[in-house]
Parts: sequence; structure tokens; C-alpha cells
Amino acid sequence: MAPPASNAATVPPISLKGARILVVEDEPFIAFDLMMAIEESGAVAIGPAATVAEALDFIGNDPPDGAIPDVNLPDGTVAPVLDALPQGAAIVVHTGMGMPPEIRTRHPHIPVFYKPTEPMVLLRRIAMGLAG
Repeated sequence: MAPPASNAATVPPISLKGARILVVEDEPFIAFDLMMAIEESGAVAIGPAATVAEALDFIGNDPPDGAIPDVNLPDGTVAPVLDALPQGAAIVVHTGMGMPPEIRTRHPHIPVFYKPTEPMVLLRRIAMGLAG
């Protein structure tokens, strides 16, 4: 009998060992899920930042290699966070509302995933971004 097929959403991403990934999410349960998945993949979870101000503090103190931000936060949209992330950072937006046109225009290359998306799907995309 053949082994069961693996679920693509649970297959760990490649090339994340040691990568520093910032979580910008104001919903505690979603933030916790993302933080746990990041650590399980061998990366270093940074945050979570629940506000734009907190995210900017994390970025200013020690810029991450990648980020998984939500779009709408209690103190504004994620636009200043996306602007502050280092060039070349692997970013995946995770949102329930979509990307506002003015942010999409400024950051057309950033992939957007709608909630709920399995954390490992997001991390595989981050890994692809880090791999170049």
C-alpha cells in the first residue's frame, strides 16, 4: 500500500533556516500561528508587531530578511512598513481585505494572499523570494 500523499500546505518551505521573518498582524491567533510556523521552518520569528509603529521599530532596530504583514492595522495601513523594509526583503502580504490601489501601485511586485491562507503556503513564497 502506498503512503498517503502529503498535503502541500504542510510541507515545510526550503531555504528558511536562519532567515529573520517579521510578522505584522493585529489578530493574536493569526500572529501566533504565523510565529509558530516560522520557527518550525527553522527561521527566526520577529514580532509580532500589531501596529505600524511597532513594525517600524522592529525594522529600524534590526531589519528582517522577510515579512508577512497584514494590510489594515489599528494605526493605519501597511504602506509605511512596506516602504521601510529593506530592498530585497521577501514579503508576502496576508490580508482579509485586499491591497488598496494606492499601495498596489507603489508595490506591484508584492504577492497578496487572502485570509485564511495556511502559514506554510506563505512561508514557501517567502522562501522563493529569499532564493531570488
